[in-house]
Amino acid sequence: MGAPLFDRVALIGVGLIGSSLAHALRRHGLAGHIAGHARSRRTRERVVELGLVDSIHDGAAGAVGGADLVMICVPVGAYAEIAAAIAPALAQGAIVSDVGSVKQAAIRDIAPHLPAGVALVPGHPVAGTEHSGPEAGFAGLFEGRWCILTPLPNGDPAALARMTWLWERAGSKVETMTADHHDLVLAITSHIPHLIAYTIVGTATDLEEHLQGEVIKYSAGGFRDFTRIAASDPIMWRDIFLNNREAVLEVLGRLHEDIAILQRAIRVGDGTTLENHFIRTRAIRRGVIAAKQA
Repeated sequence: MGAPLFDRVALIGVGLIGSSLAHALRRHGLAGHIAGHARSRRTRERVVELGLVDSIHDGAAGAVGGADLVMICVPVGAYAEIAAAIAPALAQGAIVSDVGSVKQAAIRDIAPHLPAGVALVPGHPVAGTEHSGPEAGFAGLFEGRWCILTPLPNGDPAALARMTWLWERAGSKVETMTADHHDLVLAITSHIPHLIAYTIVGTATDLEEHLQGEVIKYSAGGFRDFTRIAASDPIMWRDIFLNNREAVLEVLGRLHEDIAILQRAIRVGDGTTLENHFIRTRAIRRGVIAAKQA
């Protein structure tokens, strides 16, 4: 298999993405040593039981000592605190990356803390499930999925190349784009759909008790899929919406306009507008299937 791509990888956070990355690093021989950090003693014990890491640390700084790659796998709202904690312990030449869904916030909260000689390569594996915790991870999570890297304009091209190779070896297809473009695209493809799911399921919980029971009993594909999405980590999604508010609010504005058009079409019995809209949107689903992202 040859020498590992990284001698020591530090995983700051070992939830769904962090644990899946640990599995992928082991499967593909990408790390000589995997160090992990989790705040909770219970989580640290579980991570050791699962054999996800070679060493576990109660402090983030202890995990990153000597690491040539540090992967921040915690909710976006914790980035600034983590970056400040690990900065003094980072090795010269190390790469710091992340897996968060908001890239402008990642750059804003991590970059100011990094010492000279440490490269920042923000990243976002567009993969996941509704499950969380170290037990939820599996090596195949990234296979066939996109990983978006948002390098800084003056970033280190060698560090970008190494991160590209890592994600490709983990099975991902890699794309690079600017952080602001990423945040707008993900607001459309991920953040707003989650907000809608949380809203619809929240509305169902506010129904009278007998209606709640029927909603659960007769859940068809649509509502069932919404409940799956709405079961995602609430802290992670709280932080995503707070840190990508501009893009989310822009897309929400467009959504409100489109809903108003459909609302009027339903009110006045305009079947042509409804049918044309449904035909146009069905084509998107076919495109998702053709791109093997279904």
